[in-house]
Amino acid sequence: MNTETLSALYPVLDRLKPGLAEKLTAGMQTMEVPAGAVLFDERQPCQGFPFVLAGAIRVAKVASNGRELPLYRVLPGESCIITSSCLLGHAAYNARGTAEVPTTLALLPRELFDELLAEPAFRDFVFALFSERMADLMQLVEEVAFRKLDQRLAGLLLGKGRMVHATHQQLADELGSVREMVSRLLKGFADNGLVRLGREQVEVLDPAGLRKLASVT
Repeated sequence: MNTETLSALYPVLDRLKPGLAEKLTAGMQTMEVPAGAVLFDERQPCQGFPFVLAGAIRVAKVASNGRELPLYRVLPGESCIITSSCLLGHAAYNARGTAEVPTTLALLPRELFDELLAEPAFRDFVFALFSERMADLMQLVEEVAFRKLDQRLAGLLLGKGRMVHATHQQLADELGSVREMVSRLLKGFADNGLVRLGREQVEVLDPAGLRKLASVT
């Protein structure tokens, strides 16, 4: 493992007491997984605390009918609060984590995670992650509960630039919806001159119109 890369992404490790950082890196398991690999799933036991070195992990709640509601992404320098919660509570996973792209991570075993929690710097790092993610999740709950799907779709398109390279299914997955509803809304957007639809892409023609739609209360 490249300890310099790990420390650059997670500077909290440089604040550990002497000898503990070396013990940590020696006990970690480095993993390289392809895009689409399921790293953890619901009701599976938690194996350790992940440090993402490259790539991205998509964490989603999965319904019994197969629909997914994306919760957040874990990028290099970040970690997964659901994993932290499972480790702290000695519970199984209640969501699914999938590698969005080829991903490299270092997995910290449970016993070392428990030992690191005695370190104020690492404990503060973990709970700071909880605080940041909870704010993101509360915003997600607000959007799902109080904003209509057309508003959320308009906002999603605005956040992806003029050319959105995604299938209707991928957009539906990001919104926690179904492809048929998203396709129907996109056709309506196209009929109103807001977008132009193509094969696996959506071109934003009227960002001001989408912005107005996204902000309707």
